[in-house]
Amino acid sequence: MGTIYDLAKMTGFSITTVSKALNNYSDVSEKTKAKIVQAAAEMGYLPNAHAQSLSTKRSWTIGVMFSEAHGVGMMHPFFNAIIESFRKATEQQGYDLIFASRNLRNRDMSYLEHFRHRAVDGIVVICSDQLDLHVQELIQSTIPIVVVDMYSPDCSVVYSDNITGGRLAVEHLYELGHRRIAHIAGDTTTDAGAARIEGYKQAMTQFGLSIPDGYIANGGLFSGEEGKRAMQELLVLPDRPTAVFAAGDQMAIGAIEAIHEAGLQIPTDISLVGYDDIEMAKYITPKLTTVRQDTETIGQHAASVLIEQIVDKQRMTTQDVIPVELIVRHSTGPVPV
Repeated sequence: MGTIYDLAKMTGFSITTVSKALNNYSDVSEKTKAKIVQAAAEMGYLPNAHAQSLSTKRSWTIGVMFSEAHGVGMMHPFFNAIIESFRKATEQQGYDLIFASRNLRNRDMSYLEHFRHRAVDGIVVICSDQLDLHVQELIQSTIPIVVVDMYSPDCSVVYSDNITGGRLAVEHLYELGHRRIAHIAGDTTTDAGAARIEGYKQAMTQFGLSIPDGYIANGGLFSGEEGKRAMQELLVLPDRPTAVFAAGDQMAIGAIEAIHEAGLQIPTDISLVGYDDIEMAKYITPKLTTVRQDTETIGQHAASVLIEQIVDKQRMTTQDVIPVELIVRHSTGPVPV
């Protein structure tokens, strides 16, 4: 097997041109790419993946971007589960994933520039933040794209039915006899946070329940620490709620700690519903009643929509809303007598 220097000498092109051709850069003509790939194949230099890329006019790579504006990223179990499902589905179709580093911002390169530089065939964005300028730049580009966990009229999106999820949580608590139901809300600048608040409010209105001042506590960025702080605020209200719906399981876990530290029991004194159904939800004490997001289906649908755009060479603006499900465990019970 020769080297890239041997290939440059054999073809008469510069090393830079050869490198760009092998990596399918757009500023190298198809005629030049064909000469270089043929010479590379004769030398035994070109890996099969590169040969496939040049013959199909695809790089067989997909860019992955996590919105970091809220410090969530891949550390959150929900997003981690989605990308794992997405990875499995795309790998079955022959694609590799390229993750954009948050350090791009320190290199004067946007996510869009990075993905164009890597010649990806399409991009998946995992994001709840409409205000993220990097996300908006990707949405407005011409590259095939699918956005997960956020609505946009300008591209294909896949997200859970968060309004229904909020309603399911309140309906469950109402059926158990609860009337003083509070909500630990996620950041309202995120689509998920705003939609779950809306579901909570709709259900409270449907059942003729009032929402006293302080009953919607700010849980911030869906963390355990912020959930604990929000629960502490609810516990000192004059008319303390008998049940709480937290907009995320991590917030609910923080709320459990606050309730226990206050000397109260779950669900004897306070019932609690979370959201997401992360793996930890079924192992904590008490096991958490929660609204399950179908991460497997979300990832699969996102992969299917994106690959369809890549194959058809045409962007789509589709809306794929994935149903949610209430999972009843041990953290909810009848209203205290």
